[in-house]
Amino acid sequence: MSEALKLENQLCHRFYTLSNAFTRAYRPLLAALDITYPQYVVMMALWEQDDVTIAGLLNKTLIDGGAMSLILKKLEQKGLLTVKQDEKDKRVKKVLLTEAGRAAKTTAEAVPAQMLCKFQGMTADEARQLVTLIDKLQGCFQS
Repeated sequence: MSEALKLENQLCHRFYTLSNAFTRAYRPLLAALDITYPQYVVMMALWEQDDVTIAGLLNKTLIDGGAMSLILKKLEQKGLLTVKQDEKDKRVKKVLLTEAGRAAKTTAEAVPAQMLCKFQGMTADEARQLVTLIDKLQGCFQS
């Protein structure tokens, strides 16, 4: 068998399994908020800047448009945000946190520290280097 086709030699497979591991690790941490990891990403973006267009949210989170529609619908059903037409341009939809969505930030503030505890054996320098390398790799795939 070709070495190039061995699963153990695939960088993409490592990212796939790591992505799944991150999602599983976040699940119990997000249980108190009753949200999934992709919903958490959207909420983090909105906690940074509320009252944004869907296009702005797509740019900030890099989530696929179809997935974003589903995420926004679920978060709206949970009462964490509302989606409404922009008053100046009816073609534009804006996303706004509700009072419950803003309040959820308090609960969520513990999540990053809880997640950091799972990085045992990795130094702060290694973590920073990993972020730099992942950002560099991601840049290879952006057009």
